[in-house]
Amino acid sequence: MNEAETRAELIDPALKAAGWGVVDRQQVRREFPITLGRLQGAAGKRSKPDIADYILEYKGRMVAVIEAKKRDLGHTEGLGQAKKYADKLKLRHAFSTNGRGIYQVDMLVAREGDIGTWPTPEELVEHPASGTGGCQTPSTIDWSERFGAVPFEDKSGSWQPRYYQDIAIQRVLDAVAKEKDRILLTLATGTGKTAIAFQIAWKLFEARWNLKRDGERRPRILFLADRNILADQAYNAFSAFPEDALVRIDPKSIKKKGKVPTNGSIFFTIFQTFMSGSGRYAVLRRVPARLLRLHRHRRVPPGRGQRREHLARHPHLFQARRATGPYRYA
Repeated sequence: MNEAETRAELIDPALKAAGWGVVDRQQVRREFPITLGRLQGAAGKRSKPDIADYILEYKGRMVAVIEAKKRDLGHTEGLGQAKKYADKLKLRHAFSTNGRGIYQVDMLVAREGDIGTWPTPEELVEHPASGTGGCQTPSTIDWSERFGAVPFEDKSGSWQPRYYQDIAIQRVLDAVAKEKDRILLTLATGTGKTAIAFQIAWKLFEARWNLKRDGERRPRILFLADRNILADQAYNAFSAFPEDALVRIDPKSIKKKGKVPTNGSIFFTIFQTFMSGSGRYAVLRRVPARLLRLHRHRRVPPGRGQRREHLARHPHLFQARRATGPYRYA
């Protein structure tokens, strides 16, 4: 029995019997692409891509990786791959199996060993605060679950988050669900800060998260950049939102209307506009302090005084900053 037959005849039925792919919002993703493979040489050739045999999802979140081998091999043959993929995807649980035996690794507490049957979705995520199935929140609404129920906007199947983007998005949403007010992501150039900010905004918008956390109205989000070309790029990248939800703020419109526009959901501008106007920081001071959820992009305001006033006036802040070195997650 080869590996494909082992999966179809032994592993798939066993996962189904445990409730995976059967119960609502419990999904089994097969042949899940993690990376495209490292670029090698000037010709642009890639090494072998990282592809997980199975990813288990619970309420919109990846919770475990499974590596399968054919029945005639040992059930721990794929253990190294499973641990590697779990570490890369920041998943708590890794499994190696040949269809007859199952070996489980809990990456969080460094516990591993043989198990007799596949755990059910509820058994696998029975400790939601441990980092697998969500997070506790003092709000009456389970925002972690509500965010998980909103699928990524995949642009008709043409976009899929890279594994590190998925991790960054989930960690920001976990922090929001825990009612943390300031969140920082620092990412290397070219890692997709705009795409990450878009997906976070999409989930907040569709889940109707707002500063009152009542789930009744959609949030208002401000996307700040340090150059007009970046603000315009982000405005175009957010085209999946309803047209009337997007507002591009510029000095001319503020001067013409005499006020900062607030009749939208996602606002785009640059720091120079935000700090402009008659009088010191006039535009900044005319923005209602609790009106906007901020997405700061690329840089902080140029001066320390400006930054202090900016932070003091807008405590609810998400930042995605550029870095020349390795990225880190808040």
